[in-house]
Amino acid sequence: MRRTEQRPEPADFPQAGPVEPSGLLDLLGVAAVLLEADGRIDMWSPQAEELFGYTRGEAVGQYAAPLLLHPEHQDAAITLFAEVMATGRGWAGAFPVRHKDGSTRMVEFRNMRLTDNQGDHYALGLATDRTTLRQVERNLALSTRLVTQAPIGLAVLDADLRYLAINPALAAMHGVPEDEHLGRGFRDILPGTPFLGAETVMRQVLISGLPVVDQQVVGRTAADPDHDHAWAASFYRLEDHHGSVLGLATVVVDVTDRYRAAVKADQAQQRLRLIAKGSARIGTTLEVERTARELADVVVPDLADMVAVDLLDSVLQTGRGDVGEGPALFRALAVKTAYPTDATEAIVPPGSLTTYHADHPAAHCIRTGRPQLITHLERRDIPRIATDPDAARLLAKAGVHTDMAVPLIARGQVIGVMGLARARNPLPFDEDDLTLACELASSAALSIDNAVLHQHIRSAAETLQRSLLPQLTPHHPGLEVAARYLPAQAFSEVGGDWYDVIPLDGGRTVLTVGDVMGSGIPAATTMGRLRTATSTLADLDLDPARILTHLDKITHGLDPYIATCVYVVYDPDHRRIQVASAGHLPPVLVRAGKPPELLDLPTGTPLGVGGVPFETTTLDLQPGDHLVLYTDGLVETRHDPIDERLADLLRLLAPPYSSVEETCDRLLRQLRDPAGHDDVALLVARALPLDGGGDHLAGGATGS
Repeated sequence: MRRTEQRPEPADFPQAGPVEPSGLLDLLGVAAVLLEADGRIDMWSPQAEELFGYTRGEAVGQYAAPLLLHPEHQDAAITLFAEVMATGRGWAGAFPVRHKDGSTRMVEFRNMRLTDNQGDHYALGLATDRTTLRQVERNLALSTRLVTQAPIGLAVLDADLRYLAINPALAAMHGVPEDEHLGRGFRDILPGTPFLGAETVMRQVLISGLPVVDQQVVGRTAADPDHDHAWAASFYRLEDHHGSVLGLATVVVDVTDRYRAAVKADQAQQRLRLIAKGSARIGTTLEVERTARELADVVVPDLADMVAVDLLDSVLQTGRGDVGEGPALFRALAVKTAYPTDATEAIVPPGSLTTYHADHPAAHCIRTGRPQLITHLERRDIPRIATDPDAARLLAKAGVHTDMAVPLIARGQVIGVMGLARARNPLPFDEDDLTLACELASSAALSIDNAVLHQHIRSAAETLQRSLLPQLTPHHPGLEVAARYLPAQAFSEVGGDWYDVIPLDGGRTVLTVGDVMGSGIPAATTMGRLRTATSTLADLDLDPARILTHLDKITHGLDPYIATCVYVVYDPDHRRIQVASAGHLPPVLVRAGKPPELLDLPTGTPLGVGGVPFETTTLDLQPGDHLVLYTDGLVETRHDPIDERLADLLRLLAPPYSSVEETCDRLLRQLRDPAGHDDVALLVARALPLDGGGDHLAGGATGS
């Protein structure tokens, strides 16, 4: 025969020793009275004294009917008593009983015949107050209905956490029938890992006696094994009237809707925080690649496990998203993963050019301008998001299971694509994730487009700027000259800094450096016009102050631009210079054997202000001496005092001296702000003798 499976039963019967009594009989106060065959009271319990009011001495030996009943009820009671004694059949019912104090109360009776070993008959009467009994019955009925019909889960477990009772609501939550709970342990019914914490709390309640209310438990049961549910569980210890631990009661409320609403609200808050984070961190500069990296930094790991940002190469080259015939050509700008993974090798590295097959999500975005969401990627679908079979193998190995591609759209034009994927994160992308990605991509696309536009404008301005600067020869009569021009960094616009070296009659040379206040193509154009004017005026062989006066008038006509300028004429025959400044930083004079010094010149006002005369200063410049002209981009920063920066300039020009070329390189390398917010024009000239022995004399003067 097949053995039927037996569930363990609760341990209601101990192996040995007495069991603690229940308190129910004490609550009912059941009285016991023993009557002889003739109706006289033979025994009288203490509970009878309490119920009827008569002491044992007052009751024993008395006839029960006259003592306890009103006259009108005595005949009926005697008849019922006689029937019980004659037939042996028990009787149950209620009679109004006269209490010793004269009051009347309804008493519930159970009467039965007893026979001793002599064959004599007695009547045993058990009685309790009917009002108390009815209250207990009502409470019991109410409790039974409450337990069976309540929409919340209720259960009683013993001290070993085995189910003694469970209501239908909790059985339905567990997905296990009520009868299959009884005798089985809590972890037998709910084996999942999320319920380990609940078991620990239940055992603590059994030990401490302190109840736990609204312990949240999130997990899956047999009722719905594919989705998480949430419950608020309360536990309290059960004790009898002696304080002995009977077990544990649990009250469970399904709060899944509230839990899911809270999760959605939290996700919404996270999305808002991510959008705010994107607004603060994306587009901090006008660099295309950096903006793409900022976008990648925002979405990983908060939104995706891996991301790639690609831009149409035509946008970088021409500023237009014109893909032409055939597959679109992309330039990879940024790649980021939330953790080290071989999948990185499946993603096109930054700086590389690539095309995607027609079914690739990126190609789909370029064709349609719409995002593409792939919620679940089966292994056979991986080639769809990969560039080639090797990449597909790496992505599959990494566990990529969901993907989306979002177009980068700026001013109504698709300029690139952002691709996102998840591998370790088990949740698939959903519509909310797609909306968030589109929001971030939209903001980033505008910043990238602005950066591209700035890059093209800046490139044009820099090209114009460099085309307007002179092509210097290193040697002029009595001078060795070196010059440098460095535009501002990519996130700043090219300014209007310039330098020039102009030969004059009699072997003299003009050295000039200037700075137009402004940036971009207009500043570069203004710079070109001023440089041309300076070169033309120089041929007139005028005093430097008069040259600046004429330039001031010209600049005033170029409103709203103003400029600073320092103008120097070197005469090698007389070994002197004439200098005039229009609001420019002072040149540095480096004399052999003396510390470098800033020339103390009348500063003058910038060109274009008008109405203020300029002054010319005459100084000696001997062979071996150096003169350094520069614009403010060399020494000014946003954080350092200008006096400290000028002191650094003088320190770098102290002996031992280098060639003018090396001096230019050293000053730019050690002084220029790494951020490069402004252009730099630098001109270094060293005086040489005119007798042909310049190299020997210069070497001795400079210590080279």
